[in-house]
Amino acid sequence: MPDHQTPLIATVALGLVLAYIFGLLAHRVRIQPLVGYLVAGIVVGPFTPGFVADQALAQELAEIGVILLMFGVGLHFSLKDLVSVAAIAIPGAIGQIAVATILGGVLALALGWGWTAGLVFGLSLSVASTVVLVRALQERRILDTDRGRIAVGWLVVEDLVMIIALVLLPAMAAATSAGGASASQIGLTVAITLAKVAAFIALMLVGGRRVIPWMMHYTAHTGSRELFRLAVYAIALGVAFAAAKLFDASFALGAFFAGMVLGESTLSQRAAEEALPLRDAFAVLFFVSVGMLFNPAVLWEHPLHVLATVLIIVVGKSVAAYLIVRAFGHPHGTALTVSASLAQIGEFSFILVALGLALNMLPQEGQDLVLAGSIISIILNPLLFQRVERRTARLPGFTAPRAPPPHAAPAPAPAPAAAPTAPTPLPTSMIDHDVVVGYGRVGSLIGAQLARAGRPFLVFEDNDGAVEAARRDGAEVIPGNAADPELLALAGLTQARRLFVTVPEAFEAGQVVEQARAINPDLTIMARAHSDEGLRHLDRLGATLTVLGEREIAERMVERAMADDAAAAAP
Repeated sequence: MPDHQTPLIATVALGLVLAYIFGLLAHRVRIQPLVGYLVAGIVVGPFTPGFVADQALAQELAEIGVILLMFGVGLHFSLKDLVSVAAIAIPGAIGQIAVATILGGVLALALGWGWTAGLVFGLSLSVASTVVLVRALQERRILDTDRGRIAVGWLVVEDLVMIIALVLLPAMAAATSAGGASASQIGLTVAITLAKVAAFIALMLVGGRRVIPWMMHYTAHTGSRELFRLAVYAIALGVAFAAAKLFDASFALGAFFAGMVLGESTLSQRAAEEALPLRDAFAVLFFVSVGMLFNPAVLWEHPLHVLATVLIIVVGKSVAAYLIVRAFGHPHGTALTVSASLAQIGEFSFILVALGLALNMLPQEGQDLVLAGSIISIILNPLLFQRVERRTARLPGFTAPRAPPPHAAPAPAPAPAAAPTAPTPLPTSMIDHDVVVGYGRVGSLIGAQLARAGRPFLVFEDNDGAVEAARRDGAEVIPGNAADPELLALAGLTQARRLFVTVPEAFEAGQVVEQARAINPDLTIMARAHSDEGLRHLDRLGATLTVLGEREIAERMVERAMADDAAAAAP
């Protein structure tokens, strides 16, 4: 049989297969699947026996994942959101970068590397991973909250600073060598880079806001879902590539602004749905590529150096971020979320250390320590986030006040000078009530019907706008993800009449259905599905009725057609 030269296929196939196997094992032992993805990368990396995947190809595939991820973030992050958090994101990110860089520089000097190596090493420890941060926020459904917007805005500022650093490093390397660049030449290089990035942003905010939505609406009017999906990927990848090649910006920054511009269109939700499957697949390859770079020998050859690096990332950065957020007057819960979000490093760190090695500004041990710190911090980050979110959920002011019981007289309005303080989450006192999980397009329609019928109902939701809409409809609201057993236990399901699971994600909906059925075997559970597989999945986990949207539409249309035929045939 001929030996086909297929490094791309081999890298994708083995990367995804091993990521699936180890991700499943990680889930089995109740840790984050991304830990399994990292292990898959180590297995196919150059430091373990057996097959060695193409590292260069893996890095490029991972970059596509970052592009699609940041494009999706931009779809949900408007210019108004970016401006609203600029007052904290800009000084906060710069201050936290300064703290982490100083700490990393001190460690590098202690190891005898010199100040230029210390600068590169410290910068690489200062910037968080886009993939890890956004996935953590999305999994906990807090991406669209104030906490999530601050974290993402902070990340965007970090990316901008790293872009400048990537341009500065070659000039600094030249300046420190014999006959190197002068201070004026370095200043000119920085000014040109800033001007290019500013030009790209201006172009996107002026021209892109007109061209991109028009392209999507024109494509949507063709009626071809294939062309619409292609337009989504073309815009995300095309703008990201143009930003990097024409304006010296990063792929991630270009994709973010492309998504943010498209997010102003009425088609943004549909675009996000089309980008989701490919985005998740390439995000997995990103974690595999990180694992491939890791040399496990550094763990036992330099354990104290690794420990110091991890402490800078997980403790030093987090404490700095927490203190900065609190100093700007934001609540304790917001500071905890932002600090946990940033307690890891990722893709920009790898780019920085690779450039530092190429310029002879950083020793090989520096790259090994950065990679070890990245993998360990990525493994620790979900655990840290879980603890932070559980603590945040118990803070005063996190949960809305309960709605008054049905038929009760409305409570008097609080005095203007008194700031309302919400109680900590407690089990609901409702009896014979309905529970609605998710208050989006479907959940809000159900809630409005329940309100008109005078039914008491409770809603699980953590999107700020949807939470307010549920409150206006008279619902008691528990902010958070109902898939969390501790939160679901607050809903009083043993005393409830019905549970409506309206979230579109089949796995998340399945977790809610399965846990609710275990709490109350007699509960009526109604869920929505987007496919026959999803319908069977939810039915198997205990849903009383699962509604498939397309099937219901078809049945309703045929029912009306048959009624019209019968009316026409009547004498």
